[in-house]
Amino acid sequence: MEGYISTVIIAGILGGLLRILILRSDYRQYPTYPHGYISHMSLGFIAAGLGAVALPALLAEEYVAVTFLALAAQQFRDIRNIERETLSNLDKRELVPRGDHFIEGIARAFEARNFMVMGCSLALSILDILLLDGQPLVVRIGVMAGAAALLLFFMTKVMEGKRLGHIAKVKIGEIRFEGPNLFVDDVHFMNLGLEEIKEVYLEHGLGLIIEPRSMDSAATLANTGQRQAIAHICAMLLGVYKDVDTAEFTPLVRRQVETGKLGLVIVPDFRDETALLKAVEKIPVLEGSVSRPSETSSGQERRPNEG
Repeated sequence: MEGYISTVIIAGILGGLLRILILRSDYRQYPTYPHGYISHMSLGFIAAGLGAVALPALLAEEYVAVTFLALAAQQFRDIRNIERETLSNLDKRELVPRGDHFIEGIARAFEARNFMVMGCSLALSILDILLLDGQPLVVRIGVMAGAAALLLFFMTKVMEGKRLGHIAKVKIGEIRFEGPNLFVDDVHFMNLGLEEIKEVYLEHGLGLIIEPRSMDSAATLANTGQRQAIAHICAMLLGVYKDVDTAEFTPLVRRQVETGKLGLVIVPDFRDETALLKAVEKIPVLEGSVSRPSETSSGQERRPNEG
């Protein structure tokens, strides 16, 4: 193992830096506190160190060291449970909750990223031992840093999932009332009897229509977890004109059963149609909501809904 110390150190540091670069607070508003960052960065460096030491341990016939990879895998699975529990507790105090599907997706991402960092560090150590053996230290560091940059691109771009704009057409809809019934275009939402509430919606509200591009898109958008994620992210980005006792101003996403399209209505703090369109188009498609009925034999007999 002594001859591979530099390999372990370089691959471990670069792998840990990769974890820091992909750890960011974004529209999900999590993590937003120092202890959360410290925890995830520490686990990232541990994962990177384990990945970096795997090949040198095998070459040195230190098979006991390799068994720590199995222990680490169990710890990373526990991270998913911890994040799920933490976010579920926080969600109880949100004006517009994330929902279980969104929370599960975030928890999966935290678990998967540690495995990704472990794999990247392993790849860097393989590169150094098999291709850069005998090269000057500066050359080795430079080549491995370049390889780490490519891996970062892969993790942030290639591994990025679909966004709502990929599976649906998003456009501004007209908020209107038919008696007490609230509509966005032809999508019905709810009954609102008080005139002052109607005035708030007509003056400050925004409505969107989300039309699926295919049969699979319609099935994905029908998922209630995906719809709750849309409402939550819009409320987080544009603010929401409500408090705990004003349920009538809660952002809503409703589905028109006949066509499969969705309607969104929100009364934001910041009224900007362009910002709302961009926000919805960039909302991630949740893993747990993805459905592909067109790939089944019965689904192929149905006519796709090309919205």
